[in-house]
Amino acid sequence: MTSTQDAATAAAAPGTFAPAPGDEWWRTAVIYQIYPRSFADSDGDGIGDLPGITARLDSLADLGVDAIWLSPFMVSPQKDAGYDVADYCDVDPIFGTLADFDAMLARAHGLGIRVIVDLVPNHSSDQHTWFQQALASPPGSPERARYIFRDGRGENGDLPPNNWESVFGGPMWDRVTEPDGTPGQWYLHIFDSSQPDFDWTNPEVREQFRGVLRFWLDRGVDGFRIDVAHGLIKKDGLPDYTPPADGDSMGGDDDDVPYWGQPGVHDVWRDWHEVAAEYDGDRALCAEAWLPTPDKTALWVRPDELHQAFNFPYLTTEWDAAPLRTIITESLRAFPAVGAPSTWVLSNHDVIRHASRLALSGESPQGEGIGPLSAAQPIPELGLRRARAASTVMLALPGSAYVYQGEELGLPEAVDIPDSARQDPTWFRTKHEKYGRDGCRVPIPWEASAPAFGFNATGASWLPQPASWAEHARDVESRDPESTLSLYRQLLAERRAHGLGSATFTWLDGFPATVLAFRVDDVTVIANLGDSVVALPEGRILIASEGFTGRELPADTAVWLVAD
Repeated sequence: MTSTQDAATAAAAPGTFAPAPGDEWWRTAVIYQIYPRSFADSDGDGIGDLPGITARLDSLADLGVDAIWLSPFMVSPQKDAGYDVADYCDVDPIFGTLADFDAMLARAHGLGIRVIVDLVPNHSSDQHTWFQQALASPPGSPERARYIFRDGRGENGDLPPNNWESVFGGPMWDRVTEPDGTPGQWYLHIFDSSQPDFDWTNPEVREQFRGVLRFWLDRGVDGFRIDVAHGLIKKDGLPDYTPPADGDSMGGDDDDVPYWGQPGVHDVWRDWHEVAAEYDGDRALCAEAWLPTPDKTALWVRPDELHQAFNFPYLTTEWDAAPLRTIITESLRAFPAVGAPSTWVLSNHDVIRHASRLALSGESPQGEGIGPLSAAQPIPELGLRRARAASTVMLALPGSAYVYQGEELGLPEAVDIPDSARQDPTWFRTKHEKYGRDGCRVPIPWEASAPAFGFNATGASWLPQPASWAEHARDVESRDPESTLSLYRQLLAERRAHGLGSATFTWLDGFPATVLAFRVDDVTVIANLGDSVVALPEGRILIASEGFTGRELPADTAVWLVAD
């Protein structure tokens, strides 16, 4: 911690938190996640693409975001929607070409929008040239040393090297057939069997990814979102491990998992930090690191490592004032203590959309998803009301915020996807026991009366769109001053106008335990998470997540107040 931070911390009143100093854009940015296959489809094949993104960027400039993050669009067999990469330095033809990427990047920059690219370093596709070379090479060869190959246990090596279970279900090991046709070694895959894990103790792997970083940075990208940033290094000896039965599949609720959060991974990020620092313009590195606490997560964003890490403890906190107050406090303490901003996020392509998740009729562990036969079902009106209030709170918090495509429309999870249409590997590897993530990945609606709601001109859609989404279409919500889209536009505009991303935060006393009450710069935020109305303090209502009359704040509603 710097002396400046020490002084700021010492001077702060109890419940007051000052952000870490620095004026880099990523410290305060609102970053919009685009899931390319579900954003906009220019050629009508039912899969979104880069020209489709380019054609719709004006809508994001109008929304008021600072940057976009694109989920993978690189060459891939698409066994896991692009998170199985076969070529890290080219665009998959289903999304377009490198020229299409360059055109999209230029258009975004012309609109003042920065571009972050998703990078998947933990594993490749099994179709990657390196893995194909490994399969064709003998045990102990340099080609196999790029991945994690091990001999099996048991008399004939018939048992996997340990008992690890894949995040997507089933064993974390698959056995290969050697070039001579005999059963051979086993390879590790944290996720699907088509996604073999790299061995990040191998210098050749590290050098390959330095080249990948420079390839995209040379094209002008503004940073990278790093997939599974806590998973690259595995514990020495690969010891057996059995996760809790009700645990988080990505390791966010367990302190000692031999394939998550190992100390050696920090050396990788120090190396990447140095590569990014070679380039002008404050290039940003953001970690997808599912860790149990903000203090653990903050280790990933120390001054010589990554710049941001997704605040998953915040995302997974239930709609309850006490735990939310705790996680906000811990975040505003832990991240500035290492010189980093906190990031805030409520939805992404891996979790149930928060317009459904915040009002489920029962428990739904992360990664399982929900479908028509799930015990937990969303309560639509309550979910949307809570989602709007939660977003009103989140976008007032200092630091950087992430918005997942469609949440600005209030989109709920798509629950009633036919079994025959599902595509998430989780659905297949668990033999249809877990629905997985398809429900949050359905193509978003643009025009209510157009084919595929304007996703394209043909009506094709790689996942079916609920008919009810017509009411959430952007053209409908654009005309409605009370819509969720109008709320987000107002929140982002006032967040920028009041400088909330870099403001000092102070908790306010004197409110019921079911209320979140705080001040950021000159804005007072009151959120009622209880069942009874709450009297508002003095001040003009600048923004309200729901319309109401008088000075009593209804349940599941949040407001921003400013002095009259």
